[in-house]
Amino acid sequence: MNNELKDTKDFLQNISDYIHFFVRDSIPDSGVLLFQILLKFAFLVGIIYLIDFLLKLLINTTFKLFYAKDKYPVLKSIYQSRITNSFSHLMALSFGSYALESIFYRHPKSFTYLERLIYLVIVFVVAGMLYRGLSAFRNYFIIKQDYYKIIALNAVSQTVKIFGIFVASVIAVCVIFGISGSAIVGSLGAITAVLVLVFRDTILGFVTGIHVATSKNLKVGDWIGIPKYNLEGTIEDLNLLTTKIQNFDKTISTIPTYDLLTTEIKNLQVMSESNTRRIKRSIIFNINSFKFLNLEEVNRLAKINLIKNYLNEKKEEIIAERATIENSELVINGRQLTNIGVFREYAFNYLKKSEHIDQNETVMVRQLENTPQGMPLEIYCFTNDSAWDHYEIILADIFDHLLVASKEFDLQIMQFNKI
Repeated sequence: MNNELKDTKDFLQNISDYIHFFVRDSIPDSGVLLFQILLKFAFLVGIIYLIDFLLKLLINTTFKLFYAKDKYPVLKSIYQSRITNSFSHLMALSFGSYALESIFYRHPKSFTYLERLIYLVIVFVVAGMLYRGLSAFRNYFIIKQDYYKIIALNAVSQTVKIFGIFVASVIAVCVIFGISGSAIVGSLGAITAVLVLVFRDTILGFVTGIHVATSKNLKVGDWIGIPKYNLEGTIEDLNLLTTKIQNFDKTISTIPTYDLLTTEIKNLQVMSESNTRRIKRSIIFNINSFKFLNLEEVNRLAKINLIKNYLNEKKEEIIAERATIENSELVINGRQLTNIGVFREYAFNYLKKSEHIDQNETVMVRQLENTPQGMPLEIYCFTNDSAWDHYEIILADIFDHLLVASKEFDLQIMQFNKI
C-alpha cells in the first residue's frame, strides 16, 4: 500500500512538473507564476471531480441493486437522502488534500491557502452529510409509517441543524484564519444569556417535539381542535418553530409549536379512526307545559309503537297501586306518568332503534339542571359514522324528529325572540 501511494505521489509530481515547465517555456515571464498556479489548480479540480464522479457511479449503482422498499428500507432511505453523494464528495476531497502537496510542492505559499480552501469545503461536505443523515432517518420512518418518531426527528433535526450551522461556522472561521476554536468558543460565554433569549422558541419547540413524540398525542394528519384559537382542522406540518393546520374551510392557520405543550388540544383523530362521533345536545322545554297524564292520554300515547310496551306495563302497575290507596281520585296521590317522562322514554327508545347510533357506546337521555330559560333534556350518544357531512345529517334527522314528536306529548319547546 505504501509503495502504491508513493507511486501515485510520484505520478502527480511528474504531471505537476510537466505543467510547471511547459508554462515556463510557453508563457512570458510576467505571467508564468499565475498560469502555473491556475493550470495546476485546474488539474487538481479535475482529479477531484473525476474521482467524485467514479465513486458516485459505483456506490449509487450498488445501492440501486437493493432499492426494494420492503426488503431494504435502510438502504432505500440512505439512497433517497443522497448520503452516498456526500460520501463520494468527502473521499474525493480527501484524495485532493493528499494530492495537494504533490501538485503544489513548488509553490508553498499557494499550497497553504489551497489547503485551507479544501479543508473548508470538507467542513461543509461533512455538515451536509450529517443533515442528509437526518433526512435518511426521516425517510426510514416514513417508509415504516412511524409518524410519532417523525415528529421527534423534526424537532431534533431542526435543532441539530441550527446548532450544526453554528458549529460549522466556528470551524470554518478557524480554518480560514488558522486560529484556535477555543478562542472563539470562549468569547461566547459573555453572551450566553442573549443566545438563550434569541433561541427561546427553538428550545421550547425542541422540548415540545420530544414531548409530542414520546407521549404520542399528536402526529401529522391528525384532526385536532384548539379552543384557545377557535381552530379545528388537520395538522399539515409540525416542525421546530411552527405547526401548520389546514382548517375545514381550506384556509391555513399557523401556531407556535411550543403552544402544543401549554394549550388545550382536542385530538379528534381517535374518533375518526374508530368511526364514531359523539352527539351531546339539548332540547330546552317550557316547564309550564309539564303535566301528569290521565288514563285517556296514556291510552292515546300507547298507540305509539316505541313506547307501547312501556306504557302498558306502567299503566297496569299504576292501576294496581292506586286501588290500594286512599283518595285515589286525586291525580297527585300515588304514582303517575308525566308527559316529559314519557317523552324521555320515547327519545331513548328512538335512539336505541336507530341504525345510525352505535349501540355499543353510551346511549342516554337525561334531564339537566333547570335554567331560567327552561329545563334542558340532553341527548347523549355516538353515531356510527364519523364523516363530517354524514354526522351532520344524522344529527339533524334525530333532532328534527324529536322536536316535532314532542308536540304529541303536549310539550312546549322554548324559543327566544331578540328584543
